[in-house]
Amino acid sequence: MIDTVGDAIKTIGIFNDSFPPIMDGVSLATQNYAYWLHQKGQPVCVITPKSPNYADNEPYPIYRYTSVPILGRRPYRIGLPEIDPDFNNNIHQISFGLVHAHCPFSSGNIALNIAKKQGIPCVATFHSKYRDDFEHSVRNKFIAKLMTNRVIRFFEKADEVWIPQASVEETIREYGYKGKVEIVDNGNDFASNKPIDPLKSAARKILHINNKELMFLFVGQHIWEKNTRMIVESLAEIKDLPFKMFFIGTGYAKIELQELVDKLGLNSKVEFVGVITERERLKEYYAAADLFLFPSIYDNAPLVVREAGALQTPSILVRDSSSAESIVDNFNGFLIENSRESLTAKLMELNNSPDKIHLAGLQASQTIARSWESVTEEVLDRYKKLIDRKWKK
Repeated sequence: MIDTVGDAIKTIGIFNDSFPPIMDGVSLATQNYAYWLHQKGQPVCVITPKSPNYADNEPYPIYRYTSVPILGRRPYRIGLPEIDPDFNNNIHQISFGLVHAHCPFSSGNIALNIAKKQGIPCVATFHSKYRDDFEHSVRNKFIAKLMTNRVIRFFEKADEVWIPQASVEETIREYGYKGKVEIVDNGNDFASNKPIDPLKSAARKILHINNKELMFLFVGQHIWEKNTRMIVESLAEIKDLPFKMFFIGTGYAKIELQELVDKLGLNSKVEFVGVITERERLKEYYAAADLFLFPSIYDNAPLVVREAGALQTPSILVRDSSSAESIVDNFNGFLIENSRESLTAKLMELNNSPDKIHLAGLQASQTIARSWESVTEEVLDRYKKLIDRKWKK
């Protein structure tokens, strides 16, 4: 029998080390899980590290614990729940039905501990290429491997491990995980049946983009692993063409990227917007853009590609990368080789093919943009079945 109150399960805990004001794909997934579960009448709360000078304003409870900055990875933080007695007192008074960890660090370990103490299921979603992050942070492959092994031991303790798309299985297997995985899509809060053209036209006016220039967009961490240098160097190759480029986000490489833009004489064409937390404002940039430039070979199932696609903005991605799994070349996006030359050639080709861009954008909106509401219906059904199996054991 499922442990529920009416049709709702006892409180679902959503755990992640990043949450607004920190904005990345996993933070956004966490936020949408909680929001749509709440909208469907399911008791839910979020457990995440504290962010200084930030006040939560969500319709569901958020429990935050002591944290300190991660050096060199601003704005990310290391959670220290073990030194936060008020947090521990509050969290252990909650009767959970299931916990869902979206990362294997401080918040994920809290989820595992609660699951063990309360005898409830723990779901863990494998979102990121953790080994790449470790290698950048510690600059030692042996230590990074030890840290990756610890991550895998975390996932081995979960009742179910979810991945956001099929290609991510290759990464988690490479890291050494041998258990079963379930594919559960990420959603998209920009997915809609409303006409896009009026929104695109209004957004281009707001951002002062004229009809004779292409607008390119990148949203995400400003880190070298996402091939951000390739983007800037390719833009330098086509700087005589009419275009505007916007970088949204932040990261350890931001200052060096700005210096590279200055060095290559692109200041009049490239703008660094910073972090945008207001979804409607971010929506304007996605809608105004002609092409979303995302040649990252670092990401697993990036939400930003789906967000762009929902607003009929097709992406340029590296062929055979995890980011490109849902993309068919020249149908719902464009694929390149992992090189500056290939990206430059594609930008020059598409500069003369506005119809090709338009058609790919239409197909992207129809093929890769599933709503978070739809995803959450599937998630809630999976939660209930997992709880039922746990009770039958």
